[in-house]
Amino acid sequence: MASLPLPYPRFTLGSALTTEQLDFFRQHGFLHFRAFAGPGQVQELLRATEAVQQQWLAEGVQKVNGVPIKYGKDVDGSPIVQRFAFASHYSPVLAEFLQDARFRALFPLLEAPGGRVGINEKDGLVINHYVNVPGSEFSQMGWHTDSLRDVFYGKRIGPMLNVGFHLDGTPATNGGLRLIPGTHRQPLREMLFRKKYYKDVSADSHEIAVETEPGDLTVHDGRMWHRVAQSPLVGEVSRRRVMYVPIVAGKYQPKHEHSPTPFYLRFLHLVK
Repeated sequence: MASLPLPYPRFTLGSALTTEQLDFFRQHGFLHFRAFAGPGQVQELLRATEAVQQQWLAEGVQKVNGVPIKYGKDVDGSPIVQRFAFASHYSPVLAEFLQDARFRALFPLLEAPGGRVGINEKDGLVINHYVNVPGSEFSQMGWHTDSLRDVFYGKRIGPMLNVGFHLDGTPATNGGLRLIPGTHRQPLREMLFRKKYYKDVSADSHEIAVETEPGDLTVHDGRMWHRVAQSPLVGEVSRRRVMYVPIVAGKYQPKHEHSPTPFYLRFLHLVK
């Protein structure tokens, strides 16, 4: 595993990836882009997520296309959605955001034909809302890889990127995304057994902290180990909101309102 320079470089995403960006991703399995969106757009997207939340709370939405919705409590004890799925289906603002042409610039990272933004696949546009307060059902996420779902269904591991758009700034002192660079090229046995999926939340000596500012975009290979560390802070200062969308290739596999709940999501209630 090649060593990673620290602090690792932050890039700017244009209409095409640079040779430096491609080489960095192939070696380390992730990229971090500064200022993908400005403060005004970040606020617009936050308002859009809050509008979807109010609709789902009012309608009592429990699943979208077979994917359970995770609810919890906010700092004032009011109910909130802490894990959305297919959120862009409920908001024209979120849907338009996923049409940004710069997402297509990431397709070469798949190293496979037919790259696309998975608006209707996997869990669609996921929004994770982490907050560390009593009653919260989502303050961290243990070690996992995104490619395990393919193994669950007896499929070959397909190319996938997990693209995160960060609505809040997250210094390392407030928890946040942790990655183990280079694990996107690990053998299958390591992908299956290196960690106890979701149960293991402990720090790893090889992990790095991804420190973001509002409007940043991160990309990591679906095969690499990552977790979301719990904030040591409590209350409003612990709030972190991230929108994730998959970029995939291969056979088109959309979900619909009659889709069954994926096996791996039946344990979502254990993730707190």
